[in-house]
Amino acid sequence: MDRFDISLPDDHPREECGVLGIYAPNEDVARMAFFGLFALQHRGQEAAGLAVSNGQSLRLHKDVGLVSQVFTPNVLEKMEGDYAIGHTRYSTTGSPTARNSQPFMIDTQYGPLALAHNGNLVNAGELREQLMQSGVGLTSTSDTEVMIMMLAGAKGDTWFERIKDAMQHWCGAYSLVLLTKDQVFAVRDPWGVRPLSIGMLPNGGHVAASESGALLTLGCVSIREVKPGEIVALSNTALQVNQALPPAQKSAFCTFEHVYFSRPDAYWDGRSVHSVRHRLGEELAYQEPTEGDVVIPIPDSSISAAIGYAQASGIPYNIGFIKNRYIGRTFIEPTDYLRKQGVALKYNVVEETIRDKRVVMVDDSIVRGNTTGPLIQLLRNAGASEVHVRISSPPIRHPCFLGVDMGTYEELIAAHKTVEEICQHVGADSLVYLTLERMMKAIGSQNGYCNACFTGKYPISAQNGFSKTGFENNIG
Repeated sequence: MDRFDISLPDDHPREECGVLGIYAPNEDVARMAFFGLFALQHRGQEAAGLAVSNGQSLRLHKDVGLVSQVFTPNVLEKMEGDYAIGHTRYSTTGSPTARNSQPFMIDTQYGPLALAHNGNLVNAGELREQLMQSGVGLTSTSDTEVMIMMLAGAKGDTWFERIKDAMQHWCGAYSLVLLTKDQVFAVRDPWGVRPLSIGMLPNGGHVAASESGALLTLGCVSIREVKPGEIVALSNTALQVNQALPPAQKSAFCTFEHVYFSRPDAYWDGRSVHSVRHRLGEELAYQEPTEGDVVIPIPDSSISAAIGYAQASGIPYNIGFIKNRYIGRTFIEPTDYLRKQGVALKYNVVEETIRDKRVVMVDDSIVRGNTTGPLIQLLRNAGASEVHVRISSPPIRHPCFLGVDMGTYEELIAAHKTVEEICQHVGADSLVYLTLERMMKAIGSQNGYCNACFTGKYPISAQNGFSKTGFENNIG
């Protein structure tokens, strides 16, 4: 389908992806998957896809657009079966085109296979070159296609064995779901970089999803996280579990799941995301007390931190911005005039909250530095006497190669400006970032998390020259 994106500035990391796997005998699995993907929509809005099996054959439907745009009642009615995997996509390797949307599906000597993936393989370029030299044709620029082609040629008598064989060669972040004609698998990398949880359906069957909130949406109970290095086959009774690779000596759970990516109702590494964000706000208030009249969040991911900041500081919390959640993806091309409105298309200010007030504006991160300034200007236009910016994470100074779209130093404002220079750039009266130590205190763990975007200390070495669209020139 055709879709025009309004070019809106954004200071946040781009979403990763959401994956979903379901085995639900005697249920309308396609409709279940639709609502599960809907609960994961915040993790990617570029494309959505769904593959369903009836035990004999697979049917796939995917396209660019939101879940509600890609799947109509007529589409879902044709997708009958007990097994399904789905995906919501924001591109981190490969451009946002239909050919890169997921799941990927191929025929193998063992039968049909579909795969949906959240993460990035840092050695995808090397693996891709090996496949092409062996005569394997590739049709996309996604590392997910590399993974499914490797699975098709992997060694082993069972899918457990073949998945384990392929995992020996994958280096990087992958939380993925696999669909065969009569099985669904959930797989997580040894570092545990990206989230993946499993829940049991009350009437039989299991669901795997990137976030526990999607499992709750479908009524799951007995939810647990897939362990690093684990392969889990969803079934009607007990889960079939295989520890394919030993967990890495040092896990590398993504801190940004707590800071920004996950919905507040999710649990990540056994911790409530809302509670962690609340504590991030508290630590931010304790770190450098600020005089102010009102604390406001940038909706939606900063709400929990702003509430924590307000409670710890004693400054009243209120709503300052109203977010138009539907402006980011539209079928209508905006006029040049509307394009120049920029951030004002996405946010409106509640003037009664702001006028003649010293505003403490809480946000979770600043990546590119192109939204914070316009937001501050909106507040000043609404009559704010002062605007103090408080960020509930440290400065992002290094790119991510493990599934977040911030792949170059050039786009990271903190990589080439000091905090004071950023403050001047965005036009704030003051700017404070939470320290790394206080952030990890709020999370409740000093170890086991990947903080490479803050520190430059990567848990997995990335290839030189890795870029999101690095495979594009290899596609005919």
